[in-house]
Amino acid sequence: MKKTTACCINLFIGLLFILFASYTKAQETQIKVTDIRSGKGNIILNVFKDNDSYDKNQPYKKFTFDKKALLNGTLNVHINIEPGVYGITMIDDENEDGKINKNFVGIPKEGFGFSNFLMTKMKKPSFDDFKVDLKSTEHQVTIKVKYM
Repeated sequence: MKKTTACCINLFIGLLFILFASYTKAQETQIKVTDIRSGKGNIILNVFKDNDSYDKNQPYKKFTFDKKALLNGTLNVHINIEPGVYGITMIDDENEDGKINKNFVGIPKEGFGFSNFLMTKMKKPSFDDFKVDLKSTEHQVTIKVKYM
């Protein structure tokens, strides 16, 4: 009887420990989007947790912002997200259709960008190229829009 009680108590304490250890509170992260060319449309932010979800284009979270607060080509927005390592992609959805439009060759006709990464080549970056650690106390990310 004592062994059973002790085992149940240990199991209960273990479950509580796992519950509290896995509980994380969302934090506010500032995203600064620069070099936006027009006030038309929306800015879409896709948040990815890993390379696999990025390759499959299956974001963990998606945020859409209008451009009403656009000032000199810069838009500052805030997202609430749990601490962790993420990759954030951005689309300047000028026609508000919810996706990035491409020409017949596959080159984007709308602006795009990646968290803390300036695309310099005509190659899709890997997740590791633009991942950001949002576990620290500073939660600011900069995305520079690129138009082709």
